[in-house]
Order: sequence, then structure tokens, then C-alpha cells
Amino acid sequence: MTATTTAPGRAVAPATGRTVAGRVLTGDRPTGGLHLGHYFGTLANRVRLQRQGCELFVVVADYQVVTDRDRPVDLPELRTAMVLDYLACGIDPDASTIFAHSAVPALNQLLLPFLSLVSTGELDRNPTVKEEIRTAGRSSVSALMLTYPVHQAADILFCKAELVPVGKDQLPHLELTRAIARRFNERYGPVFGLPEELLGATGTLLGLDGRKMSKSLGNGIALSDSPDQVAAKVRAARTDSERRISYAPDIRPEVATLLTLAGLCLGEDPAAVAERIGTAGAAELKRVVIDAVNGLLAPIRARRAGLGRADAEAILRRGADRAREIADQTLAEVNAAMRMG
Repeated sequence: MTATTTAPGRAVAPATGRTVAGRVLTGDRPTGGLHLGHYFGTLANRVRLQRQGCELFVVVADYQVVTDRDRPVDLPELRTAMVLDYLACGIDPDASTIFAHSAVPALNQLLLPFLSLVSTGELDRNPTVKEEIRTAGRSSVSALMLTYPVHQAADILFCKAELVPVGKDQLPHLELTRAIARRFNERYGPVFGLPEELLGATGTLLGLDGRKMSKSLGNGIALSDSPDQVAAKVRAARTDSERRISYAPDIRPEVATLLTLAGLCLGEDPAAVAERIGTAGAAELKRVVIDAVNGLLAPIRARRAGLGRADAEAILRRGADRAREIADQTLAEVNAAMRMG
């Protein structure tokens, strides 16, 4: 689903024709560099919505990093790298609010009443959390990991976001957010609207090993990768022995993954990319993919080259001031509705 402009601060989803957003909340856990899966899944949508005049809030969800970490990590470094990725992709800090979760205490205070509105059974059944547990190879998880979707609800609802750009794997989280908002309003009175989703133009982008592209699996192409790093990763990807290149995901998944990646970067149908390559074989397929990816990343690399850590830290400080002001106001409304003060 893409969006078209109707009026300042509003956007329309063409599939339904309804106005869907003025304020947008999105973000990521800073667990490593963002990759092309993030770009096509949500980042491109964020930049598009920003250009259309929507009010964009981007949370660097640093507290959520500890949900599945057994040891300390260098969060300041990870936060900085993520902000640089955002800026390189075209998110404008003068038009958007970029902030770290840990810099907004009211977010964690909102978590407590929200937890009272969900059951442990709902959290146990959340398919996204179950998949993350399975991918991590764990037999049990911390309570923080289990309540991860409620943390996301606080991130979304603190600013009363109307639209949340997500990948399909995040839809269960957003549905739980809507349920929390609905239950709060029914129990205490109307405070929250019900945010809607904006899906990326693509489904889940597979990594170069055929699994979902993931930071934790190390199977993706990072937005900060150099041309040589991109080339090395693509050349190492598996294909098959058939010389004619065709787009057949069911029977040639490795080739289809590379064609999909090239098609996304070029803005073309992957079948058309395959037709153009024809009988030139896997070597030509990989050359096309390398050129396509590096062509997409070239302006991103150029923007990143002019930025440094001090830029990212200044943007985070400014964003935190704005986010705290809004979160404190929302918390005051919540406390008043709950008759706590």
C-alpha cells in the first residue's frame, strides 16, 4: 500500500480511498546497521510520508534491545549508527522528531496501565514474539521479551499516532496496540485513537541465504555497506546450475531472491529482469544485482559521508525534548482518566 497526498499532514491509502494519517510513529531497535529489508519494508514509506507533509515520529527503541540480550551492548554507538542510517535514507530532522526511547521516561510509565489491559495468554500467542523466540533458539524468554509488544504500544500511543508503517510480521503488534487503546477508552474514557497500518510495497524481503533478511542472522545487505562489501555478499549467494535465468520462486528460490532484490532496486518486475538476463547465467544475474544494489545505495552513501556522530547526538537531544513534552502531556491525560491525579 502506498499513499498519495490530499492536504497538508494527511495521506490517503489508494486501496481504500480513506484518509489515514496526520501523525506517524515508526522506529527500530538499535541492534545493528539497518539493511535493505528495512529500507523496502518501512524506510522508503517513512520518507514518502514525510515528503507528503505527515508529522513523523521515529523512535530509536534502545530499551527494547535488552529484551533478548544477556550482556551489555554499546547502546550509544548503536543509537548513533541508526540515526545516521535514517538521515542517509532521507529522513529530515527538521521535519521529523527522532528520539531515543530511554530519553523519554513517561513512555515507561505508560507501560504499567497498558500491561493491565492485556492477558498473559495474549502475549504468549503473539506470533511475532514466538517467531523471534524460535529464531533466537531459546527455550524460554524474559518477561521483558514477552511484553515487548506492549512497549511498542506505548511508543505508538504516547504521541497518538494515526498511522504506523510496518512490515507484515509486525501486524500482530499493531493489532495489540489497537486493542490496548480500545480497552483503555472503554474502561477510563476516550483518550486514544486507533492507529492504522501502512504496509510497505513489498512483503518480507528474503536474505541472501533464503531466510528472512535479519540483522541477527547476518544475511542482509546493510545500508552502510561499501560497494565491495555488496559485491562480496552477492557473489557468495547460492544460485543453481541452470543457465537460463527465470523467475520461479517455488522451484528456483535462490535465483528468485536475487531477482526480487534487483527488481526492487531497479523499480522493475523481477520476471522482466530475468527475461533481460536470459541465458547469460548466474554470473550475469549477480552482476545485475550488484549494480542495482550499488545504484540504489550510492545516494545513501553520499548523504552519510557528510554526517558524523555529533550530528546524530544533536538530533537525538532535540528530538527527546519534543518527545518528552508530548509524552508528559499524554501521561497527564492518562492519570486524569484513571483518577490518579
